Amino acid sequence: MSEHMKKVNPDARQPRRGGKRLAGKEPHHAPDTARAETTGSAPTAVKPLIPEWEETPAPQAGHGEKRRRRNMREAVRSWQESEGEISPVVTGCQALAEKAKETRRHWRRLVRERRAKRFPESERLPVQLLLLAWGMLPTLGSLLGERVRTRRKQRGERVSALRAKLGRWRIHPLALLGGGCVAAAIGLFFSSYTFGTTVLYDGEVVAAVGSQSTAEEAAAQLETVTSRTLGEQYTIDASRIQYTSGLLRRQDVVDETTLEEDLSQEIGLVTQAYSLYVDGELVGATPYEGALEELLNQLQSGAADENTISCEFAEDVEVKYEYVPTEKVMNLGYLAELLYSTKTAEVTYTVKSGDTWSEIAEDHDMTSSELLEMNPGYDIDRIQIGEVLTLSEAVPYLTVTVKQREYYVEDVMYDVEYTDSAYLYKGDYEVTSPGEYGAADVVANVTYVNGVETERTVLSSVILKEPVTEQRLQGTRERPTWYPTGTFRWPISGRITSYFGGRSSPGGIGSTNHQGIDIAGSYGSPVYASDGGTVTYAGWMGGYGYLVQIDHGNGYVTRYGHNSSLTVSVGDHVYKGQQIARVGSTGNSTGNHCHFEVRYNGVARNPLNYLP
Repeated sequence: MSEHMKKVNPDARQPRRGGKRLAGKEPHHAPDTARAETTGSAPTAVKPLIPEWEETPAPQAGHGEKRRRRNMREAVRSWQESEGEISPVVTGCQALAEKAKETRRHWRRLVRERRAKRFPESERLPVQLLLLAWGMLPTLGSLLGERVRTRRKQRGERVSALRAKLGRWRIHPLALLGGGCVAAAIGLFFSSYTFGTTVLYDGEVVAAVGSQSTAEEAAAQLETVTSRTLGEQYTIDASRIQYTSGLLRRQDVVDETTLEEDLSQEIGLVTQAYSLYVDGELVGATPYEGALEELLNQLQSGAADENTISCEFAEDVEVKYEYVPTEKVMNLGYLAELLYSTKTAEVTYTVKSGDTWSEIAEDHDMTSSELLEMNPGYDIDRIQIGEVLTLSEAVPYLTVTVKQREYYVEDVMYDVEYTDSAYLYKGDYEVTSPGEYGAADVVANVTYVNGVETERTVLSSVILKEPVTEQRLQGTRERPTWYPTGTFRWPISGRITSYFGGRSSPGGIGSTNHQGIDIAGSYGSPVYASDGGTVTYAGWMGGYGYLVQIDHGNGYVTRYGHNSSLTVSVGDHVYKGQQIARVGSTGNSTGNHCHFEVRYNGVARNPLNYLP
């Protein structure tokens, strides 16, 4: 086979214009006339183009792949040498090759268009400068990398030169050993000693710090803390503090905070301790860490047992570590005794019916003058129901509130059934068959405040024994008008001029232990029975003057003294509100009034406790 038969005729390629095939051209069917004339041989028919991949070297592949390709090339050559028409298979392969080239060209055009969109060409100077800078980035990176590599090379050369120079020096081993020992000695010395300042107060060493400025800052901070703790301005006497600088052991040097604490101990006005606050009030302090917490736990555990649900302090209890006045630091045993004791505090009291000034003071362990001192402006002879008085009372430092789970057997109240009886007065009863209490197994939560029960919540109650109902007779018979009602009314209307109890005898007349109350009234105005009853005395009785005494039953007796005249006699039955006398000033009296007494089983009682 001739050489020109192995290669593709360049003139046989189809001319293109603008990427399109020229019409009417079929170069692979035209005879290769020029080549025939040149070689002097007869014209031969031009074989169709084979794909260009035949001339390109194939990638490395296995022996099987190489054999397959070789066989394919031999088949194509044998077809070229044979005469005849172009095969449809070859035509299809040429069409596919052209289609692939067209696809590649189209894809490259799309890529160029996208790049143009990302980096558009513009006549604007900022955009051009930006594109220029973008294009210079690779160059600048290369220059920077080259500079870094150059510097590394120079540094390596200097290190190599230094190593070579050191290699020429020869140091005796003993010199190295001696230098190492000296360096170790110097390091050991400075690790154990340092330059610092020693602080002295009244010639006594307080502590050592790193510098005098540190010591001065600690002293200034202590002045601030002391002033705040004592509540007044305080300044340390500078003449009593001395500073000396020199070489000190490192273990003797302290920080600023430690110097402040040591200096406060030396001065003795304030000190750092663990302080106990109850409702914001400082109770005491101790220098021992954890001692106050342990004391509080003992107070709580002492009030608790195996049935305790919770045990808390009613007050706000807080422990702080802070500066306190030195006098507040106390022995732990004394502090515990203080917490177990009481303190005097101000409490309020609302006046109730029947209260007198002297009785209120006595009930609260006070004198009348002490009570008046705490409540200035009050008229001790005219206190009114509902008035609020300030009292001094002993209260505990801590209020321990304990909630207990209790198990107990409780009596169950019986019911009462009534049967009407015409033989008894209205309001009177007679038991015909007594009732019996039942029993119940109870589980309850009980709250105690300092050992006093304040609340009880029953969780469950199981009846162990049913109660027996009580049978009673109740009267339906009308009472006589003179029959006592059980309550008292005022004998007259007027101002109280003398109260029950101790008093100054007016004009030296009468008893200093007043057994009733004096109610002022006009001469001759009526005096009424406080309740129904029987007159047991009507006449003159020494200092009482003209006196009426009424027995109301059930141990109660009332007296009405200093009357000008009497309107009842002994044995008369009087009803509540009936006139029994007229106001006067007979007996030991300094003015017209009614002396009114209430006696129970012969003992005088305060009438104000019974009057509405």
